[in-house]
Amino acid sequence: MLPLPSAPDCASEEGTWCQQVYKLTGNEWLAASADWLVAKPLKIILILLIAFLIRFLIRKLIDKLTKAPGDGKHPALLRPLRNRTNGPLSIETIERSRQRAETIGSVLKSITTFLVLGIAVIEILAELGIAVGPLIASAGIVGVALGFGAQSLVQDFLSGIFMMLEDQYGVGDVVDLGEAIGVVETVGLRITTVRALDGTVWYVRNGEIMRVGNFSQDHSVAVIDIPLAHSADIEHATRLISQTATEVTSEPPVSEDALEQPNVLGVDKITVQAVYIRLTLKVRPGKQWAVQRTLRGKILAALSDAGFENPLPLLLGSETTE
Repeated sequence: MLPLPSAPDCASEEGTWCQQVYKLTGNEWLAASADWLVAKPLKIILILLIAFLIRFLIRKLIDKLTKAPGDGKHPALLRPLRNRTNGPLSIETIERSRQRAETIGSVLKSITTFLVLGIAVIEILAELGIAVGPLIASAGIVGVALGFGAQSLVQDFLSGIFMMLEDQYGVGDVVDLGEAIGVVETVGLRITTVRALDGTVWYVRNGEIMRVGNFSQDHSVAVIDIPLAHSADIEHATRLISQTATEVTSEPPVSEDALEQPNVLGVDKITVQAVYIRLTLKVRPGKQWAVQRTLRGKILAALSDAGFENPLPLLLGSETTE
């Protein structure tokens, strides 16, 4: 006769998986292994479910904070941060604000995924009886080694994060990044894309940007230097320039971009060629070039109608004759 199966010691403990499996199967081995076959897999599944639920909820919260409310305000995520564009979002700044919020949100999502799933993996390893201390120490050493091996990449990412947080520039801004000057098309964590005036697209690594000149923040100043002949009546010309600039500023399209009245500073410099009268006008960001062209054309036409000679063509003509 076969020996009758004997109940394992753990089967006498009330409420244990061992007891439940032994009652269902009557198998000593299955009952003794119930902790590995049932309890631990269930705990691991529970850990994963909780981790993915937490990750899902945090990502949904980040999406809510990075989405523009649609009422002319910045996304909620950007409100505590420094913003160069205050008040309601204009058409020019909607894309900039959206991309900035999405990029910062992407970083937060990546950090959330890394932390939540990292903690879940550690919990699972501990549940399996694996010592996580040496693993964490080894991971730290590997991380340091990778950090040293990819210093430039880490520098690019860190620079990109700080540029986003400080709002140094954004999509649509006209910037001077040293070698690259043009309109910002995209701002990423590693690369900033700038399109130059001639259409060239420059890909600039964020870690290599030592300085940023932004022509499109807060406001811009249109600066116009008007040349006059040395024999010209400076006072008369100055009054005519001021009058013409005031008239042009009060009418579209300049009136739509002007933030203040024009300011005639007077004689700015005297060269062999001409006497230069400087005029300045505070305008909306990025509109200084269009305003300068309009004002310069109108003022030169008014001076010509009033009998003032432009000294530059005369000088060029004399050089050609020689």
